[in-house]
Amino acid sequence: MTWLPYLALLLGFVTLIWSADRFLSGAASTASNLGVSKMLIGLTVVSVGTSAPEILVSLAAALEGQPLLAVGNAIGSNIANIGLVLGITALVAPLPFNPNVLRTELPWLLGATTLTIVLLFDLELTRLDGVFLLTGLAMIMYRLVVNQRAAKEAGEPEPLADELDELPQLNQRQAIFWLVVGLLALILSAQVLVWAATQVARDLGVSDMVIGLTIVAIGTSLPELAATVGSALKGHPDIAIGNVVGSNILNILAVLAVPALVAPVGLSHLALWRDAGMMVALTMLLALFAYGIGSRAVITRFEGAVLLLAWTGYNVLLIFQA
Repeated sequence: MTWLPYLALLLGFVTLIWSADRFLSGAASTASNLGVSKMLIGLTVVSVGTSAPEILVSLAAALEGQPLLAVGNAIGSNIANIGLVLGITALVAPLPFNPNVLRTELPWLLGATTLTIVLLFDLELTRLDGVFLLTGLAMIMYRLVVNQRAAKEAGEPEPLADELDELPQLNQRQAIFWLVVGLLALILSAQVLVWAATQVARDLGVSDMVIGLTIVAIGTSLPELAATVGSALKGHPDIAIGNVVGSNILNILAVLAVPALVAPVGLSHLALWRDAGMMVALTMLLALFAYGIGSRAVITRFEGAVLLLAWTGYNVLLIFQA
């Protein structure tokens, strides 16, 4: 029945988002109950937990022989995070750049994006490329630990404190229950989502890469959209950009590494210049808003509209070319 993949796609997204939230709450509470420091929870559990949908979907796609869907998910999620998520959020409220984002995280994103383009330039994503990406992630995590310790010693507030305080504190039995249930639901929903996305691609006559860049990328970016708009509405617009920048770093260095480590992936010239090129263009536009326009580092409503229009135009181009 032709409607079954579309229903499975919808249910897969809903379950994926719900299970990621449950997994994150359970994992954070479990670590907290075991006496793990807030800093370490923020650097590991929160960072990885918020990117769990992209990571699990990419792993499921790679294992099921759909590596281009996994690559499209990683690149498309970065495009959607900047164009769709930051674009919509800036229209709700202008977004100031946190000094920590300007000083460390945005330069890291620019470096990670440059590394990715260099690795993809030969139109192949190999296991060695995957090792390079994970090495970059390990170096950034190490620097984060050093910076967090320095901030704590200087009496500065921990950058991830607001996010941790918003997570519910569960007792150990509840925490372990939701940790296990959330992880199992994540794995199952990711597999369902990959199957449904593949069937939809065949039904529409488009490639797995295009489905990964559009439907799957938008769906796995919904948690970032909800969290970012929520932060702005709650009066914490300064952490909104940090959420997206951190997620994009993980999408490049962790999510993109997954299909590379499972099996080498061949790419087309179109994927390099149109799709990876769009990711680079939006990342550079974000840097321009941060460092090069005006005296204040802020994404204005007009700049948010520019980001959203760029993302919309890119997706229209994808549809016409597909």
